Amino acid sequence: MTTTATTPLVSTPAEQAPAAPRTRRRTLAPGKRLPASRIIGPALVLALWASASAAGQLDPAAIPAPWTVLRTAGRLWSDGTLSTDVLTSLERAGCGFAVGLTAGVVLALAAGLSRVGEALIDGTVQLNRAIPTLGLIPLFILWLGIGETFKIAIIAIVVYIPIYLNLHAALSGIDHRFVELAEVQGLSRVRFVRQIVIPGALPGFFVGLRLGVTGSWLSLVVLEQINATSGLGYLMFQAQNYGRSDIILVGLLIYGVFGLVSDSAVRIVERRVLSWRRTLSN
Repeated sequence: MTTTATTPLVSTPAEQAPAAPRTRRRTLAPGKRLPASRIIGPALVLALWASASAAGQLDPAAIPAPWTVLRTAGRLWSDGTLSTDVLTSLERAGCGFAVGLTAGVVLALAAGLSRVGEALIDGTVQLNRAIPTLGLIPLFILWLGIGETFKIAIIAIVVYIPIYLNLHAALSGIDHRFVELAEVQGLSRVRFVRQIVIPGALPGFFVGLRLGVTGSWLSLVVLEQINATSGLGYLMFQAQNYGRSDIILVGLLIYGVFGLVSDSAVRIVERRVLSWRRTLSN
């Protein structure tokens, strides 16, 4: 009878040691974007406003409740007053923004792509930037009259300055190594501008565009209170004379919604146009 010797199984140190817990790598990025993140802050402010009004912490004559403001807005809209004023304000802001956008882009390209253009344009724009734009209103009234033309001109000035500054800074900040690379590759000036200059300057352009959109609404509030017979600013000015704080809040809320929507639209376009960039925002 033969006996078979069995060898004991010897475990290696690696098998004996327990598996080390897998540590999760810490990320420094902000994380995933929250859904509808742009309206969380305004919704919180609205909730606090409604809670304070319901608790009687706010004077209704100074700060009416949100439901009072909504009723006032509905009555003004059914009367046709609010719709007319909103359309008038949109037309003024749109015309001034279009003129300012065109002027800002043309001047920035001329100053950013040419030393002669920079010498002729940049100093003048910087001087214009140092002068308070609303302080030009009396002079523009003397030049252009007290009608719609001077309002559109003031809005255009408010819009073109941030667009010019940011686009010109973006053009000036393009790395010179890209210029040398384009020269080595034998690119023409048109291809150099199309393939290198424009993509490199787009981030700065969109920053200026967002500031310009916001500036058009901010200037409109003041301009529509000067010899105007319609518009949201005119509506708020008339409400001030009669002590109607609810109508004033209606105008302010509409301005705020317009500003938030227009800024969000620019952000969406920017995200799609600059989808090739890897930044903290995306």
